Amino acid sequence: MAYQGGYGHPGSGYAAPPGAYPPQNVSVPPEVQRWFAMVDRDQSGKINADELKLALVNGKGEHFSDTSCKLMIGMFDKDASGTIDIFEFEKLYTYINQWLAVFKTYDRDGSNYIDENELSQAFTQMGFRFSNEFINFLVKKSDTVSQKQISVDQFIVLCVQIQRFTEAFRMRDTQQNGTITIAFEDFLSVALTCSN
Repeated sequence: MAYQGGYGHPGSGYAAPPGAYPPQNVSVPPEVQRWFAMVDRDQSGKINADELKLALVNGKGEHFSDTSCKLMIGMFDKDASGTIDIFEFEKLYTYINQWLAVFKTYDRDGSNYIDENELSQAFTQMGFRFSNEFINFLVKKSDTVSQKQISVDQFIVLCVQIQRFTEAFRMRDTQQNGTITIAFEDFLSVALTCSN
């Protein structure tokens, strides 16, 4: 894969957030309907981040983090209600399964974790040129237990955040040389927008 300016290219393994709502007459596959019913604990017809958290377990045998669940709900919550319906859930279900497949590709030793080496290889194959020091920083930032390992939920959060920052950077990198000059307020708006 070619490298340019130190950041990933479109179509480099990232699943883009979904588009518009599907028509109401589109049927949701039975498997997705079953999962939705299991996750929708209060039977409200909507799923919030807490319900999603109880349904997802990472390779450490722990539930996905609050951060990852809020991030994923937010990506698919088109009406900003803090919940997703079954159609939004179908897109989230597909998205999570895509990320699980990506994660397994880079978890070469089958440990259910990605270590610094595997994370570096993953980002390189996604088109990023990160230094060893930056990879080490990402692992330390993500790994709250100091085992130098990243679980699938931490991996998803990292990739989504890097994707968001990359898109914001790319919009400002008009000469496509990997360098931008940014005003302080613009920097803050990018940081606050991309971190949510």
